[in-house]
Amino acid sequence: TQQLEQSPRFLSIQEGENFTAYCNSSSVLTNLQWYRQDPGEGPVLLVKVVTGGEVKKQKRLTFQFGDARKDSSLHITATQPGDTGLYLCAGAQCS
Repeated sequence: TQQLEQSPRFLSIQEGENFTAYCNSSSVLTNLQWYRQDPGEGPVLLVKVVTGGEVKKQKRLTFQFGDARKDSSLHITATQPGDTGLYLCAGAQCS
């Protein structure tokens, strides 16, 4: 059974700080997605990574998928008040 461990899940920020969230899987993933969710709203897809070692950048956000496709990180540079929220990772397991 696949297990995803993530820390931290919620970003409560002080403006201008850098923030990194990590996601680790117990098994190899075919792809991994990061979502952001505001209170009372549904999750919104931020990015999908599929290739081991892949790095994607979106303005102040950087997403990295580990070479072994079992871990990922989300890094936010110079956080802003609008970045506060719940950040979630989800992945599809190799069959």
